[in-house]
Amino acid sequence: MGGDYAPDATVSGAILAHQQLSGEDKIVLIGDQARIEELLKQKGANSSGFEVVHASEVIEMGDHPSKAYTQKVDSSINIGFQLLQSGKIDGFASAGSTGAMMVGVMYTVKSIPGIIRPTITSPIPKQSGKSSILLDVGLNADCKPDVLYQYGILGSLYAEHVFGYKNPKVGLMNIGSEGEKGNLLTKAAYQLMNGTKDFNFIGNIEGHDLFSEDVDVIVCDGFVGNIILKQAEAFHELVKHRNLEDEYFARFNFENYGGTPVLGINSNVIIGHGISNDIAIKNMILHTKGVIEANLPEKIKEFFKNE
Repeated sequence: MGGDYAPDATVSGAILAHQQLSGEDKIVLIGDQARIEELLKQKGANSSGFEVVHASEVIEMGDHPSKAYTQKVDSSINIGFQLLQSGKIDGFASAGSTGAMMVGVMYTVKSIPGIIRPTITSPIPKQSGKSSILLDVGLNADCKPDVLYQYGILGSLYAEHVFGYKNPKVGLMNIGSEGEKGNLLTKAAYQLMNGTKDFNFIGNIEGHDLFSEDVDVIVCDGFVGNIILKQAEAFHELVKHRNLEDEYFARFNFENYGGTPVLGINSNVIIGHGISNDIAIKNMILHTKGVIEANLPEKIKEFFKNE
């Protein structure tokens, strides 16, 4: 029930995703059961391919996240986390309130021991057809150096196990390549990262390196990362507005990615864009499947257990 175009876009996207999933995979739709079943019927979908779980309440985008999560116990977000915590679903994806989703994470599946702050990411297209991973993109606007250091670990594990990169190259976003450049945060983070054995740190990178083939994971605080992400989205809209057709620039469309996992928690939670259409929902579901199959939380737990 989350997102500006729910539940129509959500159901339509689920139908598109179901067409690309194997017969062993099942999509669980959580929300107003009557509306969901009516939409499935209208769109000619085989309802046997879906499981519908009724939720009588909706957390609206304008609701206070923590109050709404605790007070609207029969909301689709609340029920989704109950199902995830009990192991009845393997992954939970939503284009609803990011704040409520993060409250749900903290109330139920929680952070992996050793993780200071979970993070969210965004892919940044490279001209080769691959993507680099940018993190954080808005979850933690204020960070300390040790948090950025952990982002290097989390981004590296994500790039390796979900995107298939071997020994991913990790760069720290800064205003200069030299180690002494930057503000207090980036200077201190550089000192922690330089010479580390926990990931393949290549040093500071600058804004013009954002789309470079020489970096696979780009680390920054959520304030900087969110500005970069929104600028990339605006750039895509500008290109589209000018009726320019280009395969590379088309990859800046958020619909191609659908959603981002919350890294550093004990289960698979994917957060989508509030303006997600059916294509974005489809890709969010397919990405959720990929994250589940990568068993990413267990990989992260194993790493931090050995630290």
